[in-house]
Amino acid sequence: MINKLEKLSKVLNESYSEKSLLNSLGTFFEKNFDVEKFFIDINNKTYLESPIIESDGIKYPIFKHRKSIGYLCFTGGNNELKKFIKIAAPFISLKVQNIILSEKMQKNINFHETMKNIAKIIETQYELNYIIPIIGEMIDKFFEDYLLYIFLTNENNTENKLAWPVACKDTKILEIIKNFNSKVFTEDKKTLALPLKSEGKEVGILVAKSTADEITSKDEDYLTQLAGQIATTINRANVYVEILKHATLDALTGFYNRRQLEERIKQEISNARRQKAPLCGIMTDIDFFKGVNDTYGHAVGDLVLKTVAKIIRSQLREYDIAGRYGGEEFSILLPFTKIKEAQMVAERLRKTIEEKAIDISKVNPDCGIKEIKVTLSLGIYEMKESDNDEDLLKKADKALYQAKNTGRNKVVVQYE
Repeated sequence: MINKLEKLSKVLNESYSEKSLLNSLGTFFEKNFDVEKFFIDINNKTYLESPIIESDGIKYPIFKHRKSIGYLCFTGGNNELKKFIKIAAPFISLKVQNIILSEKMQKNINFHETMKNIAKIIETQYELNYIIPIIGEMIDKFFEDYLLYIFLTNENNTENKLAWPVACKDTKILEIIKNFNSKVFTEDKKTLALPLKSEGKEVGILVAKSTADEITSKDEDYLTQLAGQIATTINRANVYVEILKHATLDALTGFYNRRQLEERIKQEISNARRQKAPLCGIMTDIDFFKGVNDTYGHAVGDLVLKTVAKIIRSQLREYDIAGRYGGEEFSILLPFTKIKEAQMVAERLRKTIEEKAIDISKVNPDCGIKEIKVTLSLGIYEMKESDNDEDLLKKADKALYQAKNTGRNKVVVQYE
């Protein structure tokens, strides 16, 4: 008996987490007492005050300050087990309490670190397409046993659209979102939906679904606090975007200006590397644009730029990024896009512009020509792991240069 208690003492001393404790104790009881299965239940709402001998094993209570906090459960076991566990249970109880306390303290530390990191985001970032995935990844690491979803409310407050992760196929969650008015906690206590509300304005919804046990009151409190922090961050980002809108957009086309485009490139490259996702860049140039200005005047040139920008915008997805790089050059970023897909986008764009007849009669009524057509040259490059931040558009520009020097009105792909 003393020898086995010494072995148990060693097992307890070497266990520093709930998982390691369960594994080590399970192995110990299996080897020394022929136990088939062992676990510790500290989540059951019905606690034991005295041992229960069952046909297939034993349930033995563990205590904290003379109050039962759970039990040790054994399936199988030899005749010596009951006598041993009566002596060993207080030592196991103390270890369980220490581990629970330690893990709770660590979770509190991790929670406050998560809150602090979310608060820091707004100091350097203001694009929701960049912010939301970062926040999602932060809270996902904190709640390892939960599926988490962030929905954003549109400007008209008429729809909540999934912003993170990329998909939600849970029909129950989608139904909650569709009819959402206020906090929702499902009957099984495994799904919680919280409004993201800041300064009296609802900016979205945070949904958490447990993949294991019920959502505890402590985790509900964590989620509520996180929802408030996330809402504040989103709201500040929205306000910041409005403030910077005129300073970051090109007045003629409505696209990002050169300075803001460079910031977005850094963000998208960082995002692509972090998520190990593909990212393509496209550089475009309106063919013979100087001739348009010289022949028809700058008002027609501006109309051509606005028309081409409108067509580019119509051909892109919501999360694609376009900017006016300078003069008649536009840059396009295609996140989560491989080179073949980018080539299809570029070719479709080239063809649409080639077929577009631009009515110039209103801006230059004295010109004998009513309509003109322009074409576009495009260069594409897909970012590689070895590339630096400047290579994406630099290599796309190299492909554009080749397109312009081999006939124009074409798409060229740069592979290296």
